[in-house]
Amino acid sequence: MTVTALLSLDRVFIDPNISSKKKLLEFIANTVTQQCGLTQSRLFNSLLDRERLGSTGLGNGFAVPHARLPDLKETFGVFVKLAKPINFDAPDNELVDLIFCIIIPEQATDEHLQILASLAKAFSQPAIREDMRAVTTGNDVIRIIDSAEK
Repeated sequence: MTVTALLSLDRVFIDPNISSKKKLLEFIANTVTQQCGLTQSRLFNSLLDRERLGSTGLGNGFAVPHARLPDLKETFGVFVKLAKPINFDAPDNELVDLIFCIIIPEQATDEHLQILASLAKAFSQPAIREDMRAVTTGNDVIRIIDSAEK
């Protein structure tokens, strides 16, 4: 499965004004719960519980918060480019402004690892991060991620 296959334009957010990691996770949970068939509180708590295990910030201003849920039928991706970077407790201590959230069925371990590897590879490239920071539309986001996967 490709990363772009997980996205749809209604799950790409450009420049929302979010001030903290907790508010970001709430924003994601509020915006995608209906599509996922989950309650807002269940998705938010799953994302928050994962962050409590250790930050999903990968460095260079990029983070991949994720939740694995037992009764989820399909995998969903959410991309957020923040208006202003936030503290995400990333290992390099850099603030985060590029976020790709994965909401995945609990049993999809191989798929989960493949998605994480693909995202890490794409966003480890300085040119991809620079291009993503310049996007103004959801179509731009999907096009850049698609090109990075090829």
